[in-house]
Amino acid sequence: MKQEKLILVTNDDGITAPGIRNLIEAVRPLGQVVVVAPDSPQSGKGHAITLGFPLRLNTVDIFEGIEAWQCSGTPVDCVKLARDKILHRAPDVCVSGINHGANHSINIIYSGTMSAAMEAAIEGIPSVGFSFLNYAYDADFTSSRKVAHEVTRRMLETPLPAHTLFNVNIPDVPAKDYKGIRICRQANAKWQEEFDERRDPHGKKYYWLTGAFKNQDTGDDTDVWALENGYTSLVPVQYDLTNYRLKKQLEAEWQF
Repeated sequence: MKQEKLILVTNDDGITAPGIRNLIEAVRPLGQVVVVAPDSPQSGKGHAITLGFPLRLNTVDIFEGIEAWQCSGTPVDCVKLARDKILHRAPDVCVSGINHGANHSINIIYSGTMSAAMEAAIEGIPSVGFSFLNYAYDADFTSSRKVAHEVTRRMLETPLPAHTLFNVNIPDVPAKDYKGIRICRQANAKWQEEFDERRDPHGKKYYWLTGAFKNQDTGDDTDVWALENGYTSLVPVQYDLTNYRLKKQLEAEWQF
């Protein structure tokens, strides 16, 4: 008898966020779903793990017919615990999200959504992070559910290289303006940041991070371009940060 596909679902917005509920509904028809997600919002945690503090892991009954666990740690902690303590075999795919807000370009470095997926990819599990360019709690995830279902289905049906990782961002546009999925590269873009200095009621200084997103990339094959033009962007991502071009240059020019 053919074994049912096993799908690990996680996120960084927390287990009660609407995005993860919509992701569960999107992938539920594709196999057995197990959810392990943070018990509170963990946005911007990147690839942080918990050291020096105990982690709590508890079952929750909030998704009908779905095994679900909440974890007191980071998104990466959730994936590590899922693999070591909850799942009895490696999942066929790990899906993370659906994040409330963009994770395109440089945002992948800071994203807990993508770091959870990356941790699974490090373990050899094909993984994907989904993000929807709408921060509202009551956002309409209809288009995002369709994208999540289609991408996950293809991942389950396609033999993929070890450590496959995708970053998928979905635009917030009317259905009539949506153009489909486009395979892209990561844009050369970043946040131009500054700290707004303020004072609390006691007169003591504190700082609030602010900034504006600056796209320095004029290419029409980037994730930022795709999203600005009504496409979902799909970027194949790797966690090997080696600059191979510079490595080759240094090997030729630097003598030690």
